[in-house]
Amino acid sequence: MTDPKRQGRSGRPWRRAQKRMRRDKGDVCILCGHEGSQDVDHVDALARGGSPLDPNNHEPIHGADGCPTCLRKCNQTKGDKPLESVLLLRTSRDWYMPA
Repeated sequence: MTDPKRQGRSGRPWRRAQKRMRRDKGDVCILCGHEGSQDVDHVDALARGGSPLDPNNHEPIHGADGCPTCLRKCNQTKGDKPLESVLLLRTSRDWYMPA
């Protein structure tokens, strides 16, 4: 039996959805804007009624390992909050570059 907390985030349909998202949308994090994201975020959180396998609800995001550029743990920062409420934290791609 599937763990209810993992519903929509395991099994073959989920792996296919992840692969499709990476192919179609690349690896630029939806939150910080840096490349190298390896996780998939549900833009409309499952806890708030978001669709688990809807490709329009998937975006690339940095997960538990964090962003290699700004070190933010973007998925943890977003949590189940609406994307609009955390986009204010968005960083520039070049903020870390010396002038």
